Amino acid sequence: MYSILANLSRERRQLEPLHRQIYQRLKEAIIQGTLAPNSRLPSLRGLASDLGVARATVENAYSALIAEGFLQSRGQAGTYVSAQLTKASILSATAAKKPTAAVPATAFYSSESSRPFQLGLPALDMFPRALWQRLVTRRLRASTAASLSLPALNGLFELREAIAHYLHVSRSIVCSPEQIFICAGYPTALDMILKTLLQPGDAVWHEDPGYPVTSSLLALSGMQPVPVAVDEQGMDIAAGAAACPNARMAILTPTHQSPLGVSLSLERRLALLDWANSRSSWIVEDDYDSEFRYHGRPLPPLKSIDRQNSVLYIGTFSKALFPALRLAYLVVPDELVTAFEATNRLHVCASPPLIQGGVADFIHQGHFYRHLKRMRVLYRQRREWLAQALEQQLGDFLEVVPQAGGIQLLTKLKCALSDIEIAQHAWQQGLAVQALSHWQTTESVEQGLLVGFANFTNPEETERAVSHLATIVRRLAAGQ
Repeated sequence: MYSILANLSRERRQLEPLHRQIYQRLKEAIIQGTLAPNSRLPSLRGLASDLGVARATVENAYSALIAEGFLQSRGQAGTYVSAQLTKASILSATAAKKPTAAVPATAFYSSESSRPFQLGLPALDMFPRALWQRLVTRRLRASTAASLSLPALNGLFELREAIAHYLHVSRSIVCSPEQIFICAGYPTALDMILKTLLQPGDAVWHEDPGYPVTSSLLALSGMQPVPVAVDEQGMDIAAGAAACPNARMAILTPTHQSPLGVSLSLERRLALLDWANSRSSWIVEDDYDSEFRYHGRPLPPLKSIDRQNSVLYIGTFSKALFPALRLAYLVVPDELVTAFEATNRLHVCASPPLIQGGVADFIHQGHFYRHLKRMRVLYRQRREWLAQALEQQLGDFLEVVPQAGGIQLLTKLKCALSDIEIAQHAWQQGLAVQALSHWQTTESVEQGLLVGFANFTNPEETERAVSHLATIVRRLAAGQ
């Protein structure tokens, strides 16, 4: 096994990231028969230790191979080469699948938050830090001996109460605090849903293109990810029903699709709810940045029009406030509360009660609403700065796609360059640009770049960053 991965250390200076190298070596070994079906692979921690790399590096490689069907996760039993693989199926899979191009390990959970164009990062310079410090300090001073005991498993009641009120007023979702579970981010919320409602091997629809973390989590949980195409009306429900009518769940971003920015049409919303009701399946609605819409009114969330209690709703404070909170919330149908409480006894809410209390006060005292109002105006301006700079400096190479909201821009390439190659060179140069191809599971003729704009503080800073990106693109174009 380790001979297959020999000499990785000597290749670290190459353009290909480590997890991509591991992925390629293992895939080649499976195709060539060096790793036979049913062969057990080393554990994530064990292989990472032997190779001298981070655990996440090996996890990324394994996840890609699981998603493509080359590996199978068997829970505590470990990870194995798929028992169903034959020479014919391997050739079919390699012909049908597009190579999973390298995504930087920091692409989705980056500690380098100061990189220009970083996705998913709100305007940190505009968060009212002094006010936040006062709220948390006041909470700390008011603490008692009782507050040092074990916190509530489902999250601080005050915060769940504040969220229930906010959802009722702002998103037309009627729920009780008991239906709300506080989680340490979207992955934790989704993991709780999968453990509570599904069994390994269950088929789950997910958007294509869509948030890559979702398909990776599905694969790691032993589910069968089913990519469903997204067009200008959102997820194609008819295509999903044709490809896999008996899927147990659909996971999507209907309000502001990630990454294309479209909204799921009303016709498809109703079709999705009908499908879930007829199949006794579930819908997971990820409403990740619904607060930031600049033009028109958004369609109501699926949860607000769900009459059969098929929708589970995930919201997060990472983009509305700041990511370091690691704070999300899950709203479940009333009849599922007991089942989720049972799962949550093992999960336990990982967010400190002090932080939860600070967010509860931030909402109850009206600061949350005022902050969102300021941010909508600010993001509209910062988005315009970036759109203008891209059109002026890179208009020959790419086109900015109009979107009604969000804190990132999607651009489509107008030239023959590879978005993956541009993104790789940009990351090497300190720019957190992402390739649209990295967000796609199946082959697509469309290529583009995803760029964040929330942390550009003035037009000049924006223009300098775009100039840096333009230099990279022009050099690549000149080398064709």
